[in-house]
Amino acid sequence: MTSQTELKAPTTKPPHATGYALLHNPRLNKGTAFTEAERRAWGLEGLLPPAVLPMELQVARRHDEIARLDNDLQKYLVLSDLQARNETLFYAVLMADPATYMPLVYTPTVGEACQKFGHIFRQPRGVYLPISAKGRLKELLSHWPEKDVRFIVVTDGERILGLGDLGAGGMGIPLGKLALYTACAGVPPQYCLPIVLDVGTNTQSLLDDLLYLGVRQHRVRGDEYTAFVDEFVDAVEALYPKCCIQWEDFANFNAVPILARYRDKICTFNDDIQGTAGIALAGLLAALRLTGQKLTDQRFLFLGAGSAATGIAELISLAMARDGADLAEARRRNALFDINGLLVTGRTDLADFQKPFAQDRTPVLTFVEAVKALRPTGIIGVSTVPKLFSREVIEAMASINERPIIFPYSNPTSRSECTAEEAYQWSDGRAIFASGSPFPPVEIAGRRFVPGQGNNVYIFPAMGMAVFATEASRVTEEMFIVAAHAVAEQVSQENLSVGLIYPPQSHIFEASVHVAERIAAYIFDKGLARATRPKDISALIRAKVYRPAYSE
Repeated sequence: MTSQTELKAPTTKPPHATGYALLHNPRLNKGTAFTEAERRAWGLEGLLPPAVLPMELQVARRHDEIARLDNDLQKYLVLSDLQARNETLFYAVLMADPATYMPLVYTPTVGEACQKFGHIFRQPRGVYLPISAKGRLKELLSHWPEKDVRFIVVTDGERILGLGDLGAGGMGIPLGKLALYTACAGVPPQYCLPIVLDVGTNTQSLLDDLLYLGVRQHRVRGDEYTAFVDEFVDAVEALYPKCCIQWEDFANFNAVPILARYRDKICTFNDDIQGTAGIALAGLLAALRLTGQKLTDQRFLFLGAGSAATGIAELISLAMARDGADLAEARRRNALFDINGLLVTGRTDLADFQKPFAQDRTPVLTFVEAVKALRPTGIIGVSTVPKLFSREVIEAMASINERPIIFPYSNPTSRSECTAEEAYQWSDGRAIFASGSPFPPVEIAGRRFVPGQGNNVYIFPAMGMAVFATEASRVTEEMFIVAAHAVAEQVSQENLSVGLIYPPQSHIFEASVHVAERIAAYIFDKGLARATRPKDISALIRAKVYRPAYSE
């Protein structure tokens, strides 16, 4: 047995924190994996149990702890606490079993976490920029310890998933999204910053809650809101010139103009609009391998007419045009239906971003009537209203199409327009199904179906890695079409045979790296990169990838 005097000193230089402070630095902490030599050299002796456990056993211990819990919110909190305590181990756990942990750190569990944010809050992460600090946003942002931020996911908390205005509680969304940047595509976590723009909330129950953590006032609107967002963008540009801003869960009437205002000026995208569009297009491209049809021959009917619906419709239209269709005709093949019925040219309540998809026909007031009138090959739900893909709707789709495409994309699970079981049963097992939140496998008449999850996680982390590796100056619509094709081409015949139209989430890391390589190649081809083009783009991406391992 080695004596204490024979222990070799660590080969790495001492960390900038030692002793008790080192154990409370999540980026440097190894917990029980600190070797005896490290413990002696860095003042850790006596501060840890004597046993030295490698990361593999630490991961196994966390797996066991989480598996024993019967409540997903409790599992979320265990993972959140682990991230705050030992960042490397947190990502090792997530990346060891992504299919199990993604629904816990993001949708659907993150929705409940946001709703209860003030009641489960433990320690701060990210940056909160309140409207009360207008004029000082650069100062507040400069308090963040990392000085080279490459990605910001930002929300104002007004439209969290399908749950509505959760104010400062929306911070759970940027936290979860950025965790997936790293876990799914290897973006190094030190370059990621979650932010809430707190302009108030109009949810009275939050304003009345003594534990609510945000600004206690109704939301700021109009010019004051726009100026606040402008100040935020200016501060980011000044402090982090290589940063890409991802807008997340803004209300439609803010999301669309914010993206239009900045998309040609800075490196930015809106995941609800463009990421959702990319993953929907990927699902459709894979679905067409089952139907044997061309994209340009499809007709889609959307339930919901907000920024997500128009974003998907526009990207599909652009992809159709890329395949040779007239763009105006392609847009006519994407119809939208909202609370007031089908969007038709005679309506006077349409926003500018909805008008390109208005149909030149008489009003249609029920969704099932719209299905029968337009005879779509696919229906896409982004309404956030559950159960609107009723039995009558699914049966109508199945009577029109041999293989009806049914995509209830609303999140979380409680907001899905229908379940996987309903879609398969009501279509006699002929539906091509994908949803926004996960559903378990379904058996119909002895046949097993594996529902696909049209989760943006196949798109935005890969987009982030491509932008990070190339130092891209812009994010364009075409990059999401490239991403969609890269996702779809990874769906195997074995996947398709059980109805799965997305790559298995258990393989999300390799899938994301493949998508990132394709996007990066496009970025270099179009002259959008600030980094020098390498001979081997794949090698560039893989050299940049973060892998959770303790320093030796």
